[in-house]
Amino acid sequence: MQQIEISSPAGLRAVITPFGARLVQLWVPDREGLMADIVLGHDSVDDYVTHATYFGATCGRYANRIVKGQFVLDGVAYQLDCNEGANHLHGGRDGFDRKTWDVVSADAAQVTLAAASAAGEMGYPGALQMAVVYRFEGERLIIEMTASTDAPTIINMVNHAYFNLAGQGNGNVLDHEMQVDAGFYTPVDAELLTTGEVLSVAGTGFDFTQPRSLRAGMLGQAGLDLGYDHNWCLNARAEAPCVTLRDPASGRRLRLWTNVPGVQIYTTGQMANEVPGKAGALYRRFAGLTLETQKFPCSPNHAHFPSCVLRPGQAYDHRMEFAFDAV
Repeated sequence: MQQIEISSPAGLRAVITPFGARLVQLWVPDREGLMADIVLGHDSVDDYVTHATYFGATCGRYANRIVKGQFVLDGVAYQLDCNEGANHLHGGRDGFDRKTWDVVSADAAQVTLAAASAAGEMGYPGALQMAVVYRFEGERLIIEMTASTDAPTIINMVNHAYFNLAGQGNGNVLDHEMQVDAGFYTPVDAELLTTGEVLSVAGTGFDFTQPRSLRAGMLGQAGLDLGYDHNWCLNARAEAPCVTLRDPASGRRLRLWTNVPGVQIYTTGQMANEVPGKAGALYRRFAGLTLETQKFPCSPNHAHFPSCVLRPGQAYDHRMEFAFDAV
C-alpha cells in the first residue's frame, strides 16, 4: 500500500494512501509528550477492501444516506446504487472510497490527490473532477475537498476518519469528553434515515453544548444503546470550534473547525464487534468515533435542508481544520 507521510514543525505526522484518498495514520503527543496514532485503520489495501468500515476514507459522491437511492434534480428523477439494503450510503458500492486517486503533488507538509467521477457513475448526473489536499499549516492539520462538474449534480464529500485520542486499539471512546457547537440535530428512523425533522438538543442525549462524556450522553437515553450515528446542525460561528474532543486519561484534545453546516458523529456501535485493525489491534464497538463534517443527510429530498446542488461554473469547497494539544 503506497503511503505518503507529511509532518508539522513540532513533529505531528499524518500518513495518507491514494486508495480512497485515506488518512491512515495520525501521530499526536499526549501530555507527557508520548506519541500515538489516533485514527483507526488497517495495514493493507486488502483489509480496506474486505472490511466495509470506510476507515479514513474520502467518501462521496454523496456521503451519508439517501432513502431508496432516489432524488429529483431540475425535474429529472435519478436512481442511485443502493448498497445498504434498499438505501444509498456513501456514494454506493463503488464510491470515492474505492478509487485509487492520482498523486498530483507531495512534499514534507502537503499532499494533493485528484480523481474523476464519470457521468452516470453510481447513478449520478454530471462528470465530476475532484481533489483532496492534506496539509499541515503550523500545528494544524487541514483537509480540503474540492470539486467541479460539467452538469448539475449533488455532492457531499466527507472525510471518514475514526478517532480514538487514547491511541488506536487502546480501548473505547466512551469516556472521551465532547462539546459540539450545535443547538439542533436531525433525528433518524430505525434504518438510520433522517426523518426531515430538525429538533432541539436541549434536555436530550444529543446535548453537548457543554463538555460531557459520550457515556454520560448515552446513559438512560432510549435509542442510544448503540451510541450515535446522527447529524448535528452546527452553529455558524467561524471563531468557535464546531467540535472539541478530549481524552481525560492522555490529555489529548482535538478541536475542529469547518465551513459546512453539519457533522455526523458515529461512535461505531453498529460496527462488527471484532474488526482487525493496525499493528494487531482488534477493534470492538465504540473503538472510535467519526467527525464527518457534511451537508445534512438525504438533503436532496428535504428542501428545507441546506442545498447540496453543484452546477457548472460553481466550486465545491469543503474544509476541515484540526488543532491538537494536550491539557
